[in-house]
Amino acid sequence: MSDFRQRGGMGGGGFGGLRGGGGPGRFAAMGAKAKDFKGTMRQLAAYLRPFAPTIIGGWCLAIISTVFTIIGPRVIGMVTDELVAGIARRHAGLGQVDFERIASILFVLLGLYIVGVFCSWFQAYVMAGVTNKISYTLREDISRKIHRLPFSYFDRVTHGEVLSRLTNDVDTINQTLNMSLTQIIISLCSAVGILGIMFSVNWILTLLTLLFLSLSIIFITLIVKQSQKHFRTQQAALGRVNGHIEEMFGSHVVVKAFCREEDSINTFDGHNRELFNAAWRANFLSGILMPITSFVGNLTYVAICVFGSLLALRGMISIGGIQAFLQYVRNLNRPMTNIANISNTLQQTAAAAERVFEFLNEAEEKPDALETLPGPSPQSTVVFDHVRFGYDPQRPVIKDFSARIEPGQKIAIVGPTGAGKTTMVKLLMRFYDVTGGSISIGGVDIRQFTRHDLRSLFGMVLQDTWLFSGTIADNIRFNHPQALEAQVAEAAQAAQVDHFVRTMSGGYDMVLNEEVDNISAGQKQLLTIARVILANPGMLILDEATSSVDTRTERLIQKAMDTLMAGRTSFIIAHRLSTIRNADLILVMKDGDIVEQGTHGELLASQGFYCELYNSQFAGQAI
Repeated sequence: MSDFRQRGGMGGGGFGGLRGGGGPGRFAAMGAKAKDFKGTMRQLAAYLRPFAPTIIGGWCLAIISTVFTIIGPRVIGMVTDELVAGIARRHAGLGQVDFERIASILFVLLGLYIVGVFCSWFQAYVMAGVTNKISYTLREDISRKIHRLPFSYFDRVTHGEVLSRLTNDVDTINQTLNMSLTQIIISLCSAVGILGIMFSVNWILTLLTLLFLSLSIIFITLIVKQSQKHFRTQQAALGRVNGHIEEMFGSHVVVKAFCREEDSINTFDGHNRELFNAAWRANFLSGILMPITSFVGNLTYVAICVFGSLLALRGMISIGGIQAFLQYVRNLNRPMTNIANISNTLQQTAAAAERVFEFLNEAEEKPDALETLPGPSPQSTVVFDHVRFGYDPQRPVIKDFSARIEPGQKIAIVGPTGAGKTTMVKLLMRFYDVTGGSISIGGVDIRQFTRHDLRSLFGMVLQDTWLFSGTIADNIRFNHPQALEAQVAEAAQAAQVDHFVRTMSGGYDMVLNEEVDNISAGQKQLLTIARVILANPGMLILDEATSSVDTRTERLIQKAMDTLMAGRTSFIIAHRLSTIRNADLILVMKDGDIVEQGTHGELLASQGFYCELYNSQFAGQAI
């Protein structure tokens, strides 16, 4: 395949010219929920299964780290009790503070913290590797899926939507899954362990703590429930703001030319105001979470201090026990809050994963036949036999197309917009399969060839150019990466592009930028034609290949293309009928059918539809 690349990098070949764009895709909004949570999580678990031993190992490290962290405050309480007891012995004249014992306790505490930190670090390292490998696998699967999807999928789904699933949704899975896998085990272990130690210290104070903690959870639940809807509205409004900005910057010249700046600003102000209102409400509600939880937490500390002091006076708890208990109360808030938020985090994970799996589960392009034939010979007859096709089966675009093209003929396909000219080329390349009739090359139905072998036969240049960020030489070599510099220059000369390239800074090593806007539209077209010439295909398809160049350059390119088309079967789609006068056969299409066929002279002499089209161009009328 010489010069075809569908938008977004699709298919087995490449149009010489369609650069895919994409708008902002939908993001997994905060609080977004999956339609099928359980089904999505089962699919995600399939990606996690190969890493099960690693995940379990990470959990074990997390448990060890959590246990050591939980023990810490209890050990600090022992230090406090030892100091209090030593001071009491000193005042009673019974001894001194045992600093050696205190030092040994602190040494144990230091060891606990060091081991806990190391386990926590290594667990984070392990889990980061797991989640990033899962993201890597998902991106690989999406990339491969893109090339297996039928072209009809991209007729109904925007490039930005596909891009969003490849980037935003996979990133959301990576971030939230990493957080969830770790926090689930850590938070549960921390909560259970801390509560267990708190009960061992004093069950009365523990029940009092749980009472205040329940109040905090109730407030958090009510606030989060209210804020989620505003976060969803905020995300939708943000998408509209981003979409409007992208459209306006992408078409900035058009907006200026039609003096629509005020309308653009007013539209943006409306979206921006909606975003402001939603963001203000969402951020206000989420912002009061911390003050409320802090207030409840402070009440808890006061209650523990009051009731703990009363219990200490009765000898039911030591001073070190109260100190340790206060630390455990502070440490308990974090895992309990995490547990409350894990549900929302998992919902975000499932919402993003569901969009990814929806894409991965899309119906794929019908596979090649199990028994295929070798690729067709370039010197073969091409036959369209009563071809019928419609993008929508109920609305056929091609109703009854029949034609026979002999080897080496130059075939022009003309007709008004929407007549089905480009559709016929897509059927010939098997970007779509016919719904009726057949297309054969060398007497063999093209469905009996692999798509790769079939498309490798053709070189194709479209009106819309496709070039990538890279050197000019690399763009020309796209379908022939091993070509020598002399071969690249020879192809460029044949396409009338060599002179312009040599005047540029860097020549053939000049780098085209990402948007490929550092050269003109006509120069881009010349480069795509050079690409086809270098590929040296068996058959040619030219769809308005010279429409972006001036008349003088068009004549030069036409001469070069005549040399290239010599001995090759060539299909030329043209609106400027003056460019196809020397075609061996002209097929005139109207409403999906061939209404006339013949040479330029024969069709003019017949005074039919072609004659009307031809005369209307020179009369300055629109076709």
